[in-house]
Amino acid sequence: MRLLSYSVHGVPSFGVLTPDGAGVIDLASRIARVADLSDLIAQGRLAEAADWAGSGTADHALDDIDCERLLPRPGKIICIGVNYGGRGAEYAEDPGDAYPSVFVRFPETLVGHGQALLRPPESEQLDYEGEIVAVIGTGGRRISVEDARSHIAGLSLGNEGTIRDWVRHGRFNVTQGKNWHRSGSIGPWLVTLDEIGDFAGLHLTTRVNGELRQDDLAGNMRFGIEYQIHYLSTFIELDAGDVIFTGTPTGAGARFDPPRWLKPGDVVEVTVPELGTLRNPVRYE
Repeated sequence: MRLLSYSVHGVPSFGVLTPDGAGVIDLASRIARVADLSDLIAQGRLAEAADWAGSGTADHALDDIDCERLLPRPGKIICIGVNYGGRGAEYAEDPGDAYPSVFVRFPETLVGHGQALLRPPESEQLDYEGEIVAVIGTGGRRISVEDARSHIAGLSLGNEGTIRDWVRHGRFNVTQGKNWHRSGSIGPWLVTLDEIGDFAGLHLTTRVNGELRQDDLAGNMRFGIEYQIHYLSTFIELDAGDVIFTGTPTGAGARFDPPRWLKPGDVVEVTVPELGTLRNPVRYE
């Protein structure tokens, strides 16, 4: 099942893709007392959405809707840094570091599929980071690695866009560079785990204007998705609707010589075959 937030003629709604992927079945008109996709997940009512997913009766063609940010009201947005093979060397870190690097983002920093990433006037160093995103469906504390998958509502894609020079404004602090308005994205939809096998085989690529920049398997993460949920839930309560950006492979623009920053007119595409493609153009703020 593939769930999404969208609008038609400016009117927001949420729905599920038809089995052929060509249409959208509106759920706002079919599931009572649910405001949006965030609310559906928070209420634990994904099973009701699944009842409609197989109907095949589309209310809208996919080409006729505008995708919005996947979760209108995400919970905590937690990001894992330096998490693929080769990234530790990029940052001159010990590859044997025992624990994940963790930071947070705010909802206003993320747009939906097809919406523009904004390069601010204060910096030219807008960079891309293609990622797999996990959305929590069932909350908890001290979740075991073995039980972690049962706490996931589904997976999506993210571009954890970064203003690189602002990341370096403070020691032990990346918050400024990671939270510029509409600098990143999430979507296009949430894919439930019945459509996803072993996470390790998920193949992530990022392209800029069609050029392959990032290419790796989730199995090469230093800390797998299940472990991330275990680790994070040790010190915070994870809640339904929380979002985890699970890390990006090597190949971001900052690592080229000279660096290759995103510029207005560029198009970034993040793809995992099982999850689809998240596509965003870049424009000036």
